[in-house]
Parts: sequence; structure tokens; C-alpha cells
Amino acid sequence: MFAHETTHLGTAFKQYFEVVPAVTEELRQEAYRIRHSVYCEDLQFESQQANGLEMDEYDDYSLHLLIRSISSGLFIGCTRIVRPLPGDDGKGLPFEKICAQTLERSVIDPSKLPRDKIAEISRLAVISAYRRRKGEQNSPINISEQDFGNEPTTRFPYIPLGLYYGTVELARIYNIEVLFMLTEERLANHFNKLGSRLEFIGAPVEHHGLRFPSMIVISHLLENLKPIIRPLYQAIAEDIKAGLEGKNPQKTEIYQP
Repeated sequence: MFAHETTHLGTAFKQYFEVVPAVTEELRQEAYRIRHSVYCEDLQFESQQANGLEMDEYDDYSLHLLIRSISSGLFIGCTRIVRPLPGDDGKGLPFEKICAQTLERSVIDPSKLPRDKIAEISRLAVISAYRRRKGEQNSPINISEQDFGNEPTTRFPYIPLGLYYGTVELARIYNIEVLFMLTEERLANHFNKLGSRLEFIGAPVEHHGLRFPSMIVISHLLENLKPIIRPLYQAIAEDIKAGLEGKNPQKTEIYQP
């Protein structure tokens, strides 16, 4: 599936990238700047802001994550975990509103799950300099078919997987059991080739392109990680733990594959 060099994905990841939980306001503003660059300036999904920060009402109740380039020292991507607002007040997570008419509730009904055990992945974004490959310019993050060939380790999709698995590990630490997201079909299929176990849970909706409501059951994903992926996940989990030390999360036991 991958070139020989990719059999040590954890070691290789640490050479190129670092996953950083955005546990301070300064770090969160780095995420908001990346989001503005991608969603407001490049893709024009959202209106540009004078302060250069893309924010919304969910940010105060979200867990934020960054990925940094080791060579440049710059933050190059971000994502967040949106948690239900305190009391919820019937508002629901963003995808629950967007997909209210298309969810297949016989598969799963988010409204019937414990609200403290669910969350939504959103605002996955990578700055343009790191998504210049053909077909990626019009998407905030991507994996391509070329990522599954016999290419060198540097061609492996470390950035999207660093953000994706970093999000899963951060959610696990905060006792979240089910993650939802809206995703393009192609991206979901590529993630699943890598063992990510995204499951469609309803018909697609138009939301800056056609998006499918999807879910990840964290325990299922971790139980079924491909052996080649486990060192990568472990390396990312170590970054998450280091970033949370001293910040008093609910628990900080590192994932052991």
C-alpha cells in the first residue's frame, strides 16, 4: 500500500510536523488566522474580516488543534472539536441543523445520545502553500489518489492525518465517544482507505459543495487501526499529551496501541 519508507510513519512524522493543542488564546488566534486565510481569502466561503480572524459562536465551546511545520516553525493547519453548547437549548451541533432533514436516524440519532459524549469536527484547514497539489486548490484539506502509490515518505498525507488523528486523540482524552463531521465523499473514502472508519449517516447536503454527514465511533477506530498507522497515531498522541500537560484536562493518559 505504501512505500517501504512509510513503515516508520511515527518517526517520519516527527521529522516534519508537530501537532499542538491550542490551549491558550494566543494559540487559538493562530487557528483563527489560518481559518481566515483558507475560508475567507482563498475559498471565499466566509466574509473577510478586518482583524484577519475567522470566528463564530461555537469557538468558545470548542477544543482547538494546530499543526506546525518543523522546518519553518510556522503553524500550517488547524481544526476544532465543536461541543454542544452549555444547556444546548435545542440548538444542536452545526451539522444537526444543516442536516436536519437528511440524517438517517435509524442508523444513529444524535439527539438521543448523551450530549457530553458527542462532538463535531469542523474547520479543518491547511494553508495554501501546503495544498498546492493538483485538485487541492479549491478544498480546505485533501488526500489524493497519489497518496496511495509507491511514493517517498514525504508524499505521505501527514498533514491531513495529523489533524484527523490529533482530533480523535484530543476527543478521546476529553471522554467524547462519537465524532460527527460533514465531509466530501472523496475525502471520506480516502480517509477510510487508511482505516479511519468514517461512516455516512445520511443523504448529502449542499454546503460549500456536496457534503455527507458522517460519524466516527472513537473506540471502533482505535480498535481497528492498521498496524502501519499505529506508530503514527502514537507519535501524534505524544504531541497531544505534551501540549496538554499542566493544563488540567479531564484526563491525560496517553493512548497505547
